Amino acid sequence: MIRSRHFVRAAALAAVVLFGTACTAAEVPADATAVTDAAWPTPAGVGGPDTSAGVNTDTSCDPLASIRPTAGTSVPPGSHLAEIKARGKLIAGVDQTTYLFGFRNPQSGNLEGFDIDVVNQIAKALFGTAEGHVQFRAIPSSQREQVLKDHKVDVVVRTYSITCSRRKEVQFSSVYYVAGQKILVPKTSNAQSLADLAGKRVCAARKSTSLTKVATDPAKPIAVSVPNWSDCLVMLQQNQVEAVSTDDTILAGMAAQDPQVKVVGDQLTKENYGVGVPLDEQDVVQFVNAVLDQMRADGSWAASYGKWVGQRLGPASPPEAQYR
Repeated sequence: MIRSRHFVRAAALAAVVLFGTACTAAEVPADATAVTDAAWPTPAGVGGPDTSAGVNTDTSCDPLASIRPTAGTSVPPGSHLAEIKARGKLIAGVDQTTYLFGFRNPQSGNLEGFDIDVVNQIAKALFGTAEGHVQFRAIPSSQREQVLKDHKVDVVVRTYSITCSRRKEVQFSSVYYVAGQKILVPKTSNAQSLADLAGKRVCAARKSTSLTKVATDPAKPIAVSVPNWSDCLVMLQQNQVEAVSTDDTILAGMAAQDPQVKVVGDQLTKENYGVGVPLDEQDVVQFVNAVLDQMRADGSWAASYGKWVGQRLGPASPPEAQYR
């Protein structure tokens, strides 16, 4: 009996040794010389320059002059507004990746930000409350005109700069926010302008006015296009680009998320944000303009600005409406 126990123990020990040897052998790579430094993967949809936004090249209109509201926030029978109200939901094209303006709160799962506040104010004026009456559709910058032309959304509120070239395809509200294009770089960088980034890779969103500015700058930085602004921050963090260039509002959100980057330089452009509306829906434009007028007057614009932007970009007042 004792000899049997010793035999079992010896056999078990031999099995452990054999198993351990087998595992060690299996863990050795078949060809260690084939292992190299792995590069960070680039975000999906990374491309080169795309100047189709046509920023500041078309001066055939007064881009900031919108349609004057005439009926306040009333809903005329038979109008596009009446159709939206009967549907029970306002369909809004927004961003879900730009911190401070349009982003998804990771704790609540809700969309939040300055632009989201504007959408909720429009819905509140139309339905009496925004709760349960907004259908958000997250879209990249490159799809803003198309979703309006296809009538897949009622409005686009997505840091949407008003230009004459865009006005040929969609309508815009009055200006509800004025931003300016700047540059985001690592805190270790000495760059202060696009001139300091000649021959360097600078990221911007596809079909944005910011990308056009980068691609056509005399210093000739290398424009890198991506679907969403959050992709630019990822590429900067992975050393795949030397800088990001877009509106200071968007860059402020990136800097708030990453303490290793900074916003630098003077404003390269002036960006006037408007609410995009399908070209054939004048009544919707007038309604939105009436809502924006209310926001300027009742303090809701100032409250939203103070909540999301003020502490990062300083004090500001709502831009005055311009009507034709």
